[in-house]
Amino acid sequence: MEGRQLPGNGTKVNSSMGEDFKMNAIRQTADMVKDRLGGESTGHDWWHIERVRRNALRIGAEEQKADMFVVEISALLHDISDWKFNGGDEEASSREAVEWLKRLGVDANTMERVSRAIGEVSFKGRGVTTVPSTIEGKIVQDADRLDAMGAIGIARAFAFGGRMGREMYDPDEKPQLHETFEQYKKNRGNTINHFHEKLLLLRDLMNTDTARRMSAERHDFMLEFLDRFSREWEGRL
Repeated sequence: MEGRQLPGNGTKVNSSMGEDFKMNAIRQTADMVKDRLGGESTGHDWWHIERVRRNALRIGAEEQKADMFVVEISALLHDISDWKFNGGDEEASSREAVEWLKRLGVDANTMERVSRAIGEVSFKGRGVTTVPSTIEGKIVQDADRLDAMGAIGIARAFAFGGRMGREMYDPDEKPQLHETFEQYKKNRGNTINHFHEKLLLLRDLMNTDTARRMSAERHDFMLEFLDRFSREWEGRL
């Protein structure tokens, strides 16, 4: 993903921000992101984006407080340059999102709201407060975190760990509950520890009532998986 250029010829479409404009902007953005992230193997691929978009639309529909264009376009662009793959630049996705939206002719106020939502999405460690400042940001953050939980979250955790050369598990290596983002970024712990360092914390960090309801079963499933994993690892099953 690093170093790839956003497509587009700089031609602005209708800047009135009517419904036709918004639908066209969503379609072009989805096509661009699918082309850019298709085939990515760490669990941060196009299908992750699509699941986050669906989660965000569901949460937004139930919360009924948000600008759904900002929600959907932010969900589509939130991982366009993930800091985990670009050398740790946590602002890259926001910058590239603004660059792309300028090419589409999106107005400055909307671009700023999308940039803010994207910039406030990431989990940065247990000790770092990351509550978004807007309802749109809260919805996208919840949607992204839901995709890190449950069966999908388990699959993504091991896909990422394997791609990054991390051990599946080492019982002698204890989880690190990071108090700063720098500590979290430098972490290279095993995949089972990642559940304790992040994934099992997410249920209690949800911003919206809808996401809190959606996260409960996913959280319980991860606990069931870890219990089964432990019993098999120790030869008790």
